[in-house]
Amino acid sequence: MSIQTKFEFTLPRGYVDEHGNVHRQGVMRLATAMDEIAPLRDQRVRANQAYLIVVLLSRVIVKLGTLSEITPSTIEKLFAADLTYLQELYRRINEQGVSDIPIACPACGAQFELDLGDLTGES
Repeated sequence: MSIQTKFEFTLPRGYVDEHGNVHRQGVMRLATAMDEIAPLRDQRVRANQAYLIVVLLSRVIVKLGTLSEITPSTIEKLFAADLTYLQELYRRINEQGVSDIPIACPACGAQFELDLGDLTGES
């Protein structure tokens, strides 16, 4: 039996690089113990505990569009909706081991599960 360690995602808005290109497709890997420990040594995190998620996400996002490297600066430039989305995805895959969330259809009430990795944010 193998364990899923990487999860594809689509950001609701997308990261806009310095050339105006929008990067929405990405991959997040499961966090290791070191991923959660190392940011605590970062001076930015020590100065502001809220910065922890920025450093943490920059360690576990292994792909975002065509970007060759994901840094804390990249995460800082995300739209708030994308940061919230990634925080929830991180929590789900690392704490619960899945990226699925239970959903109910507002029209008929049918219950099903939706994979957060499949959300595109498009109507």
